[in-house]
Amino acid sequence: MADKILIVDDEKEIADLVALYLENENFTVFKFYTAKEALRCIREETLDLAILDVMLPGVSGFQICRKIREQYRYPVIMLTAKGGGD
Repeated sequence: MADKILIVDDEKEIADLVALYLENENFTVFKFYTAKEALRCIREETLDLAILDVMLPGVSGFQICRKIREQYRYPVIMLTAKGGGD
């Protein structure tokens, strides 16, 4: 059975591209553009990895990560477009 990966990014182009690459490698992908949808998926699905945008509207990727850590220990990768110290 393929690993199940959650992708959350409000930038649809980024989420779609990441999902495309992972699906081409035969992963099962759950892709969402809002935190609300992602949090429902976290409760309902058994996941193997989460890829979270840091800067989501309303609820940040860090807040979603904290919710994940309340119950689960699968890996979390944080994505950001934020530049460093320019």
